[in-house]
Amino acid sequence: MVLSDFERNLQKYAKLLVSKGINVQPGDWVKVYITTDQAKLARLVVKEAYALGAEKVIVDWSDDEITKQHYLNQPEEVLTHIPDYKIAETEDHVLNHKVSRLSILSSDPGLLDEIDPHKVAAYQNAASKAFKAQRVATQNDDIKWTVAAAAGAGWAAKVFPDLKTEEEQVDALWDQIFKTCRVYADDPVAAWEEHKKILNEKAAKLNEIQFDALHYTAPGTDLTLGLPKNHIWASAGSFNPKGEEFIANMPTEEVFTAPDTHRMEGVVRSTKPLSYAGTLIEGIVVHFKDGKIVDISAERGGEAIKKLVFENEGATGLGEVALVPDPSPISQSGITFFNTLFDENASNHLAIGAAYPTTIEGGTKMSEEELLKHGMNVSNVHVDFMIGSAEMNIDGIKQDGTVVPVFRNGDWAI
Repeated sequence: MVLSDFERNLQKYAKLLVSKGINVQPGDWVKVYITTDQAKLARLVVKEAYALGAEKVIVDWSDDEITKQHYLNQPEEVLTHIPDYKIAETEDHVLNHKVSRLSILSSDPGLLDEIDPHKVAAYQNAASKAFKAQRVATQNDDIKWTVAAAAGAGWAAKVFPDLKTEEEQVDALWDQIFKTCRVYADDPVAAWEEHKKILNEKAAKLNEIQFDALHYTAPGTDLTLGLPKNHIWASAGSFNPKGEEFIANMPTEEVFTAPDTHRMEGVVRSTKPLSYAGTLIEGIVVHFKDGKIVDISAERGGEAIKKLVFENEGATGLGEVALVPDPSPISQSGITFFNTLFDENASNHLAIGAAYPTTIEGGTKMSEEELLKHGMNVSNVHVDFMIGSAEMNIDGIKQDGTVVPVFRNGDWAI
C-alpha cells in the first residue's frame, strides 16, 4: 500500500499544527520536539511557522535508538544529571520568550521495555524537577502548546502487526493520523472549528450543573470521585494570557476537569494499554482510599507503574478526569494505538499526578498550597490512563444528593 497524495496531506498537516495547533503569531518563538526519522515533517513545520511570522524556530531532535543506548550504557548518576545550562535555557525560553511548544510523538511505545524500570523512573523524576518552570507554564497555559503525532516505524509495527511490510504499516498509521486530525477535510481548520463547537457544548452543560461528585461503574470498576467547588470543564480550545487560542492535543475528543484529590474512593480498572516513558503497561488496577491511591498493580509493567505512583511527589493523587464517548471515531476504529495521545481520545480516562490550574476558577493565580486546599492535586508528573468502555456508566451527584445520568453504556446521557 502506498498512501495516496501523501506529500500534499503532510503539507496540510504541518500547516494545521502550526496555524491551528500552536496558532503561531508574528514575533513568536517556537520550539519543535521531533525525532530524526520525521525530518520531512520538521522541515515543513519550520517553513510554515516562519511563513506565519515566527521570529525564531528551534528544533529539538531525538533519536529512538540513541535514546535507548543512553539508558543502556550511562550510569544512573550520569543519566539523571541535568546540566545547569539546559535548565537555564529552558527557563529563558519560558520566562523571557514565552516559546510555543510543538511536541510531535512518533516513538516505539515499547522502546525501553528491557531497561531497568528504576533507571527510567529516576530519569523521569530528575527531568520533571529540573524543568519545573516549563511544566508549570504548560499546565497554566502561560505558553501555547500542542502535542501531535507522526508515524514512526516502530510504533506503526505495534499498531498494525498484521500488515506485511514496514511501508504498509507506516502508511496505515499516517492514514489514521490524518483521519483523526481532520487533515482529509477540504478545510481542516473549519473542520476543527465545527468539532470544537460540539465539545464546548458538552463542557458548558457540565459547568452549568456543577456536580459535587462522579460515580463510575463498569466491570472491575466502582469509583467515586469528588469534584472541587467552582471546577471548570474544558475541551479542545485553550487560551494563553494574551487571549490567543491553541489546541493542546491533536487529535482530541475529550471534555475534562480536575477531581477533588481529597475525595476519591473505590477501585478502577484500565481498559487500554499505557505507554509510559518507553514502557508498555497493561491491565492496571488502582485502589483509592481516603483520597489517595493506596495500591496499584498491572498485568504487565507493574513495577514501572508502582514507581510512578509511589516514587514521585503527589503521584498518589489524581489531576484529571476526562469524559470521552465510546462512539468517538478513534474508539470506533477498533484500533489500539499504544499511545496515550490517541488511546485517551478513545476512552474515558484519569490522570495520575498534577491537576491543571486552568480547571478551577482562579487556579492560575493560586499557589501550590492554595491549589491543594481547593482539592487540586500538585505533583511533578501527569500521566493519563484509560478506563472507559461501552460497558461504563457514570452518574453525576449534585450537592443535594440528586443523581443524574452522565454516561450510559459508554455514551453521553446528558
